[in-house]
Amino acid sequence: MILAIETSCDETCAAVVQGAEVRSNIVSSQAALHGRFGGVVPEIASRRHLELVGPVVREALGDAGASFADLRAIAVTAGPGLIGALLVGVSAAKAYAYAAKKPLIPVDHLHGHVAANFLEPDPLEPPFLCLIASGGHTLLAGVRERSSFEVLGTTLDDAAGEALDKAARLLGLGYPGGPAIQKAAEGGDPEAFELPVAMTRDPGLDFSFSGLKTALVYLVRDLPLDQGGPGREAEEPPPVVSDLAASFQAAVVAQLIAKIGRGLDAGDWNAVALGGGVAANTLLRERVGELCERRGVGLKLVGPELCTDNAAMIAAAAQVSTSIPYPGYLSFDAFSTDDRPLQPA
Repeated sequence: MILAIETSCDETCAAVVQGAEVRSNIVSSQAALHGRFGGVVPEIASRRHLELVGPVVREALGDAGASFADLRAIAVTAGPGLIGALLVGVSAAKAYAYAAKKPLIPVDHLHGHVAANFLEPDPLEPPFLCLIASGGHTLLAGVRERSSFEVLGTTLDDAAGEALDKAARLLGLGYPGGPAIQKAAEGGDPEAFELPVAMTRDPGLDFSFSGLKTALVYLVRDLPLDQGGPGREAEEPPPVVSDLAASFQAAVVAQLIAKIGRGLDAGDWNAVALGGGVAANTLLRERVGELCERRGVGLKLVGPELCTDNAAMIAAAAQVSTSIPYPGYLSFDAFSTDDRPLQPA
């Protein structure tokens, strides 16, 4: 069994995983705490992680019916992410591992999103194409082995989740933006507004969402306030806001689907998988299903609890990652970007 800790952004997470079985998976979200600011405040997130990491770890062990003596190793997200938040998780994991005289397994957060597809039910085996779309990352990964992945395309500016967050704030729909946009879009017409679907003519596999975001800014700027302009939060958004949400969501999903299709054209893949918070979006899951059916390839959709940040996916990645023996990890540190190797200093 592996105990994993994940604190890369605003969820404090701990999980116990044995093979492909998730014995426990605890997530304490800070969404309500950051909602008043319209996004994550890094310092607040770090302080909240300090308060929660101990209780979350105890709950994960308790739900799994496990003790530190039962564990093979302690895993932790080492990056990329918010550096202050990551340092809390890494420091806690090093302390637990040292006290229990266990190895430490540092894990790349993005590898975790890929590895969520290795968990029950129906673990997916490579080779497959994986779209990772979240608030901080949007990339298309080629997965040919469990221990690594190749970045085939990435965002040139904003991530898909970041664009959804900013659109929701612009429309007065609250935070987190992805679920808020999806809820508002349920009552809207996705063809009501013509919004650009970027990069669809580009032969590469990269993404871009800044132009779409700018187009929404111009649309909202020209709306009369009595028709539901920005800043009007309500239980039922005005029809024009629902239409804008539906149109914006459709444009985001259309670009993601176009790039997945191009990725399938460019390689020999048995299946498509999704990861990251945006992967929980209902429209995206429907469109990916339709694409895979047309192309005759498999589809792996993990549950929503494994789409958003969680520690079970970190434990899954840890099983195919390099461990650092006790006590050689005391000098190991977190990193905020993905340009550092997962090795001790």
